[in-house]
Amino acid sequence: MRIKHHLPVALLSATAATFSINVQAEEPIQPIQPVKEINLALAELGKKLYFDPRLSKSGFISCNSCHNLSMGGTDNLKTSIGDKWQQGPINSPTVLNSSLNVAQFWDGRAADLKEQAGGPIANPGEMASSHTLAVDVIASIPGYVREFTLVFGGEEVSIDRITDAIAEFEKTLVTPNSRFDQWLLGDANAISQYEQEGYELFKSSGCVACHNGEAVGGNSFQKMGLVEPYQTNNEVEGRAAVTGKDADRFTFKVPTLRNVEMTYPYFHDGEAETLTEATDIMGRLQLGRKFSDDENAKIVAFLKTLTGDQPQFLMPILPPSVDATPKPQPFD
Repeated sequence: MRIKHHLPVALLSATAATFSINVQAEEPIQPIQPVKEINLALAELGKKLYFDPRLSKSGFISCNSCHNLSMGGTDNLKTSIGDKWQQGPINSPTVLNSSLNVAQFWDGRAADLKEQAGGPIANPGEMASSHTLAVDVIASIPGYVREFTLVFGGEEVSIDRITDAIAEFEKTLVTPNSRFDQWLLGDANAISQYEQEGYELFKSSGCVACHNGEAVGGNSFQKMGLVEPYQTNNEVEGRAAVTGKDADRFTFKVPTLRNVEMTYPYFHDGEAETLTEATDIMGRLQLGRKFSDDENAKIVAFLKTLTGDQPQFLMPILPPSVDATPKPQPFD
């Protein structure tokens, strides 16, 4: 059964709704909408699985390890740490507002959240399990079997159901009500004049060509280094690894700028440590524009207004393993 959640009454007033429609027609960025419809039982199961490290071979790494919901949905590392302390190849993108992405992963190799959720579980450099082992672990835990039965109407545990549940939980991880959204919805005092000047620079410089919509990005793929080539030691190819086309080399999904002050370091290789550095590099490489220190500071000030309400919920209590549960293997 689908349970519908409705917007707060204050946001549904005639004045605010009318203003919202007018603003959204005029501005390239639209307010994040709160979650309107979700399967609560499925999402609650998905929340447990999202935080459960037993989906990994080591019994130590969960989805939340690399997409920490206390840290903007990332791990704030240049590249993530995988099984047996392996260094990951790429920066961990935020899970917040990921339901708004055109596709998942930097190279877009997963069409949606459900497909993405299965990838790290079986990746030897990440959670290093297998779908078969992950299913065996979850199916051995009576508390999970009972919940799967309640949610799906049958006790079967499958990777399809596991990823379906994780994806449903991730759909709830939106961050509405940023100060910028409040400004879009008619509160003229929600952002300062200085921050508004940063937004005007963001628009006039051409940043909005890629960073637009609700997520302020995430809805297109673009080449990294349009005006100047991007110099990096990172060997990740971008979309070319998916399409096999040399023309797609160094083409990546445009990251969302929502909550960007929390999701450092930046870019697919994590080489930009600060928003100031990232803004300077993007100006030069993508726009052919060298921002002055004052212009850069104004744009950064605007970007910080995009931090929305972070997901709030009770931490899940995971059902305990039993004697028959396959044991984790954290060490060689």
